[in-house]
Amino acid sequence: MTETTAAPAKRRATFNALEVSELRKLTDDSVEVTFAVPDELADDYDYLPGQYVALRKEIDGQELRRSYSICAVPQRGEIRVAVKKDLGGKFSTWANERLEVGERIDVMNPQGAFTSRTGITSMNNPDAVAAQAVKDGQVDLVALAAGSGITPIMAIAKSVLAASETARFSLIYANRSAMDVMFAEEIGDLKDKYPSRFAVYHVLSREQRVAPLLSGRIDAEKLETLLDRVIDVENTDEWFLCGPFELVQMARDTLSERGVADDDVRFELFTTGRPERPQGDAGRPIEADPSGDNVTIEFTLDGTTGKVESPKSAHETILNAALRVRSDVPFACAGGVCGTCRAKVTEGEFTMEENYALEKDEVDNGYILTCQTRPTGDAITVDFDA
Repeated sequence: MTETTAAPAKRRATFNALEVSELRKLTDDSVEVTFAVPDELADDYDYLPGQYVALRKEIDGQELRRSYSICAVPQRGEIRVAVKKDLGGKFSTWANERLEVGERIDVMNPQGAFTSRTGITSMNNPDAVAAQAVKDGQVDLVALAAGSGITPIMAIAKSVLAASETARFSLIYANRSAMDVMFAEEIGDLKDKYPSRFAVYHVLSREQRVAPLLSGRIDAEKLETLLDRVIDVENTDEWFLCGPFELVQMARDTLSERGVADDDVRFELFTTGRPERPQGDAGRPIEADPSGDNVTIEFTLDGTTGKVESPKSAHETILNAALRVRSDVPFACAGGVCGTCRAKVTEGEFTMEENYALEKDEVDNGYILTCQTRPTGDAITVDFDA
């Protein structure tokens, strides 16, 4: 493969109020939201296909934060995300039922590493995109998505196919029915535009299709059959998995058993899929132990050092503790999925419970998800700016 195109340098996760310039219904329970990015902020909202933004809004007196993948090929001056209504989801329900053009929402600058390594993009520069070669010969990429997991895949697929005349992209897309398929028109357009280089396999769990392989839920047996019959596993250069925890984990395990290197598999989750560990929107109230049996948590953010005492008996996360003394500490999902709360431990011992966002080399170099990390000693120092 060629040299990879570098993502924008890691930057401080900051929110800016952006105006909703367009709303487009994708299905009965999903909507595409377009934000207008003013010229003075355009450089801060560069992104690579596959990255996400966190949205922050006070709804019915409660501040909510949710992360959504960007669904469009990079275009200066706008950010597009797709929001699918979840059962009981406050933010997603509000976005689908009450959000209007002209509303202003706090939007974090783009983050995330669910991006291709094949050198397919140059941020907001169409000429550079067209000029880049993916690699000598042919590049084959495969995506497995379910439901709204198609969102980042759309941006990646469009960019890959447009950037190289030799790139091929195969998509296995799982939904309940044809009516639930997000971006159905765009997927059809890609098939028409690149008939020999883009293949899509719609698997519908509640709708009978002509081909039995494309009917029913994707379980381990069906996934094995799909990989045997429609995907050239050995010659696939890169894999993209996006969907619920169970499906993504099953696919990762299956690919690993088939000898696919971990470095060739990119994945992103909706949530951890663990209801006993709900995602939070703010730190829980905790007070330091007056007897002094506390752990000292020191952190650097935007070049400024903060310090907070946390009772050892509370087993408090670093994020929760830091939020008690500084409200602008970056976070979005608080579930170990998005990676917004990433920081580096410079001193101290800790345990990190879950990690679905950091790469192995990041963990090896001391980076943590502060929403999932708890100190195990008397003191710990972390750097959000690292």
